[in-house]
Amino acid sequence: MKNEKLFLFILAVTQFAHIIDFMIIMPLGKELMGVFDISPGQFGTLVSAYAAGSFVTSFFAAGFVDRFDRKQALLFLVIGFTAGTFLCATATGYYFFLATRFLTGAFGGVISALVFSIIGDVIPIERRGSAMGIVLTAFSAASIIGVPAGIFLAGAYGWQMPFITIGIISTVMTVVIFRYIPPITGHLGLKTASRSPFKTFANIAGDPNQLLALAFTVVLMLGHFTIIPFIAPYMQFNIGFSLDEVGYLYIIGGILSAILLPIYGKLTDRYGALNIFLFGTFIALFSIYFLTNLPPVSVPLALLVTSSFFVASSGRSVPSTTMVTSVVKPETRGSFMSVRSSFREMGLFFGSMAASMIISQDADGSLAGFEVVGYFTIGMSVVAVFLARKLKVVG
Repeated sequence: MKNEKLFLFILAVTQFAHIIDFMIIMPLGKELMGVFDISPGQFGTLVSAYAAGSFVTSFFAAGFVDRFDRKQALLFLVIGFTAGTFLCATATGYYFFLATRFLTGAFGGVISALVFSIIGDVIPIERRGSAMGIVLTAFSAASIIGVPAGIFLAGAYGWQMPFITIGIISTVMTVVIFRYIPPITGHLGLKTASRSPFKTFANIAGDPNQLLALAFTVVLMLGHFTIIPFIAPYMQFNIGFSLDEVGYLYIIGGILSAILLPIYGKLTDRYGALNIFLFGTFIALFSIYFLTNLPPVSVPLALLVTSSFFVASSGRSVPSTTMVTSVVKPETRGSFMSVRSSFREMGLFFGSMAASMIISQDADGSLAGFEVVGYFTIGMSVVAVFLARKLKVVG
């Protein structure tokens, strides 16, 4: 494709906008609980509303997304996402805010699936790992910018300003996508069995390779996201981090991911997605063990351990995404990636729930059971390796 770097940059910024929209609400917890007079449990529901919207619509969209020009579908989703984000800033009550978060997630989740489908359609398999590495840096950028930017904008201009800012960025991206992304219609001319929602799901259910990829996605999330929600609390309660030092955790981890993701992408293209995934998982097994069994240590040593987890995560995310986008042919890739996005959200939900049932708080305030979560996560990572070795590349 002509101007491939610009093309990938546009997709990366689009990813960044919806990822930071999901992340930015987390550091605003205290502010929002005060503004809307809600409990911590209600705030948790507010956070999960985005994922809930993503789960529902990603699954529903699978029956229709391959019927349209990828560019037109992306424009529709970004416009809906932008409207939802601006509506978040107008909320004056908890339930309206809850509804707007669900609406925003409903569009945002499908954006992610569609972006990966576009990469799978446009970028040849021999360069797909590098392309994934570039676009996945959006996750790192959101980690680096999301927490400090959300706190600064909300503190200086009110809690609404982060959402207004994201809405402005998304508006600009709508114009950029319209102007610079060409029509992507190659999949429309291919013979496909996915011209109705029923045929879409029947097609996936009848393909063991696609079912295996969905199982791989869920297990990988269980081997990753189960410990992520509790890393910061564990560092605070058990290691003694201050709130500022927790910020260093995300900033350092995000910077490392931003540097390493493109490198892992090139390594994936050179040595194969499976080999790099196995390497990343090997690092992850040791990282997870040391992180979840970490005794009280100095802040620099603790940051070294947490940073190793981000290094391992980068080593798994690029090759795993590359493998999953390659288990289907172009004519059904959009549908499959929508279903995959829905399964990914399901894995995030169950991972978080599993950790919540295991971890408890001792009388001294420290968290107990984090090492058990670590062993569970290590087990899921091993299962993910077993599944990854069985995936077959078809397109």
